[in-house]
Amino acid sequence: MQALAEKEMFVEAEAVKQKYILAKDFDSKSRVITSSNQNIDVFSIEDDENKAYVNYMHVVNGCITRVFTNEYRKRLDETKEEILSLAIIDMREKYGNESKEIVVPFELGFTLKNASFIIPKAGDKKKLLLLSESNVRQYRIDALKQAEKLNPDQRNINILKELQRKLKLEKLPMRIECFDNSNTMGQDAVAGCVVFIGGKKSKNDYRKYNIKTVIGPDDYASMSEVVYRKYSRAIAEELPLPDLIITDGGKGQMEVVRKVIEDTLHLNIPIAGLAKDNRHRTNELLFGFPAQVVGIEMDSPLFKLLTQIQDEVHRFAITFHKNKRAKHHSESELDHIKGIGKTTKTLLLKKFKSLKRIKDADYKQLEEVVGAAKAKILKEAFADSSLPI
Repeated sequence: MQALAEKEMFVEAEAVKQKYILAKDFDSKSRVITSSNQNIDVFSIEDDENKAYVNYMHVVNGCITRVFTNEYRKRLDETKEEILSLAIIDMREKYGNESKEIVVPFELGFTLKNASFIIPKAGDKKKLLLLSESNVRQYRIDALKQAEKLNPDQRNINILKELQRKLKLEKLPMRIECFDNSNTMGQDAVAGCVVFIGGKKSKNDYRKYNIKTVIGPDDYASMSEVVYRKYSRAIAEELPLPDLIITDGGKGQMEVVRKVIEDTLHLNIPIAGLAKDNRHRTNELLFGFPAQVVGIEMDSPLFKLLTQIQDEVHRFAITFHKNKRAKHHSESELDHIKGIGKTTKTLLLKKFKSLKRIKDADYKQLEEVVGAAKAKILKEAFADSSLPI
């Protein structure tokens, strides 16, 4: 490396440097990590829907001398125990090892001649198993990342497959629909529904709802109304139904949706709930009846997708509510006078600047702006004390 650098062959010198780093790293990993002087084989496994990944470590006199991870295509309904059993036979034969002790993560339904299986609970062998599990887990992550680089859409599919596995869904949740309500003390009550297809926003499928049948701040009744309106129409018009419904709320909201979907409409659609902590941050995925918390790592891509869905439906519903409230607050007595339209209202406000000045104007002043007929309508309306304000 130094000789190449002296010749100003820096690219070649860098290549030698990287080889040196790798060799040094390998040497450090090959040092004694257990006091045992026995030969041990260590196996661990990770899997997803289509593949299994098996890590194999060969330990001689306390030193790791070989590390391999192989991929195996899963067959229908094949268990991890079955895959690992076949992989142990395959990899021991392939690499020519005959260690008498084989460390595994769980019970296997077979035996090997002149070898015994060990499921360690503590000690050096447990550390070896944890190291193997860390290796295979990282290998699987790297394999998925590589697949995602080759096919960007595959990333979202992998996330949805993980959601399907977590919730034990019969089909991949390609179409997810999520609901949220918004109101101010029951006033200007609205709801929104956002749709994600293939893990991406499908804004053309978003829907806004004005609450029609509920009086006061009743989120459960509002959710019931909206879900019924949404899916009764979908049935009548043969529109696409979701593979998964998510409510922005906990067990109560889930049960309200379930009653509409299953009891009233007789549909079979899985229902989940996203609950928030006291700082209004997504912290739980709920599923099943009675609802149970589904364990998801908070830094995982799946958790990030669920948080994105919840944030999006909240943004969509609250924006609709704010717009409706602003429109409601901008209404005046002019909006309730028959014969006074939007154009006339605009002319009056442009001329007089405020409702008070319009009401204080005399007949002639009004006539100059909107004509005799509408001036008469306005004066009579303002004189009517029953006009809503």
